[in-house]
Amino acid sequence: MHVVVVGGGVIGLSSALYLAREGLQVTLVERNEDIALETSFANGGQLSYNYVAPLAAPSVFANLPRWLLASDSPLRLQPRLDFQQWRWCLAFLRACRASRVERTVSEMLRLSQRSQMLLEQLLQRTPIDFNLRQTGKLIIHRSQASLGAAVRLAELQQQAGSQQRLLTPSQCSDLEPTLSGVVGQLAGGIFTPAEATADCRLFCEGLKRHLDGMANVRFKLGQAVSGFTKMGKRITALKLGNETLEADAFVIASGIASVGLLKPLGISLPLYALRGYSLSVQLADANALPRLSVTDASRKIVYAPLGSTLRIAAMVDMGVRSAEAPKRRIDLLKAQVSELFPALDLRRAQAWAGLRPATALGKPIIDRAPEWENLWLNVGHGALGFTLACASGEMIARRIIQGRPHESDAPFSLAAHR
Repeated sequence: MHVVVVGGGVIGLSSALYLAREGLQVTLVERNEDIALETSFANGGQLSYNYVAPLAAPSVFANLPRWLLASDSPLRLQPRLDFQQWRWCLAFLRACRASRVERTVSEMLRLSQRSQMLLEQLLQRTPIDFNLRQTGKLIIHRSQASLGAAVRLAELQQQAGSQQRLLTPSQCSDLEPTLSGVVGQLAGGIFTPAEATADCRLFCEGLKRHLDGMANVRFKLGQAVSGFTKMGKRITALKLGNETLEADAFVIASGIASVGLLKPLGISLPLYALRGYSLSVQLADANALPRLSVTDASRKIVYAPLGSTLRIAAMVDMGVRSAEAPKRRIDLLKAQVSELFPALDLRRAQAWAGLRPATALGKPIIDRAPEWENLWLNVGHGALGFTLACASGEMIARRIIQGRPHESDAPFSLAAHR
């Protein structure tokens, strides 16, 4: 059986890996000249297996009016005369209900914890150097209201087997000494010890090296899909410029580009691009790095130590269509970072922006495409693509081989997002 995977980010590579391990012939198609050049290139670097918090939440709903109007907001909306934008926004508002959030968290934790186990198994068989460290994750809160909401979320996650600790401000500083200068501004924190940080791009490069060594895998880089060849309810081939690539099954794992790619087939994916930003700061003094993965809840900024680099990721811009990094947003991010870590020299920080392919519910779509017998979807992971990659790849491979879904797959069906 020959399967074509479209997309050379962490989701496409993971899909190719688990398909190839089952003995299938796999061809991975990527429009860029190399893998991991878009959303997987410089993301937040956090592997959040046990603290899953969807963007849609009651606290976000309460803050939306202020955030959408404030110039320093972590969440900004650029309104457009775009039906898909407003449909997605309405679905997002519905997803902010407490009951919906509780269900989503429970569903996502099962997938993320499976992904953690699979990554451990993968690294036992295939060592990859991608700056993986079990740092633990500390989320700091500046108000009692924010901390109270976080405690309720932690209690929900603990029911699913996660381990978290509530910390006082001084305990936050003891655990992460680089926070000593702002301890007086804190209400407390939530610490999840089993979380990790790692470099997603290096992980992708390691996966590619491993796949290159498998006789049943080949890559077609620098080739964009221009269309499909169809017969009845089956896709028979992809069109790649002047070339036609035939296969028995096709997996679409190309992030936000999947929306336009599938539209000619009558498939309307409930995805929207959320532009996020990051800074990569090289530090000569390792002692200047936070030892932990730190999240500033009020600013929605994450800090992940990656070897000698500190990766700082933040902000969500809705209604944008390009992955550019406007100077005003980068300058704002630098100013907010300097409030928490004033000793950081950000003058040479490498700025980056990427388009996160998000569903309103905050969970991915891993399913067969409607009306097509051999077309599969592995899309919509938002900010958790790195975290969920292994489990998502395993699930799509199992679905293709078995042909029918397992009961546990239902939360990630396309129908679950309608």
